[in-house]
Amino acid sequence: MDALRDEDCLFCKIVAGEIPADIVHETETTVAFRDVAPQMPVHVLVVPRNHHRTAAALARDEPGTAADLLTAAHAVAEKEGITGGYRLVLNTEAGAGQVVFHVHLHVLGGRPMGWPPG
Repeated sequence: MDALRDEDCLFCKIVAGEIPADIVHETETTVAFRDVAPQMPVHVLVVPRNHHRTAAALARDEPGTAADLLTAAHAVAEKEGITGGYRLVLNTEAGAGQVVFHVHLHVLGGRPMGWPPG
């Protein structure tokens, strides 16, 4: 299992309140905050409070918290008024574009999106 906290992890520091963030939703197991470089009008990151490097690690070690990420993402979509259409993105490992290695779910919306994304 990954450590509960990684002292060098940006998202662990946000969860701990050591780095300021625009928090939009919190639960016992998750924290959601606005992305500092948004790609959409609504771009919120939902992270588990405990440190897990990837989505696969979270699913293996805390499957209940993995489910909590989805529940929190929907709560964010409701608060942001985007339940008519939003995208959820989980990048896993560098080859898929993961840059911060603390699993995080992107909640994206606020304008029409086509497929493929971009």
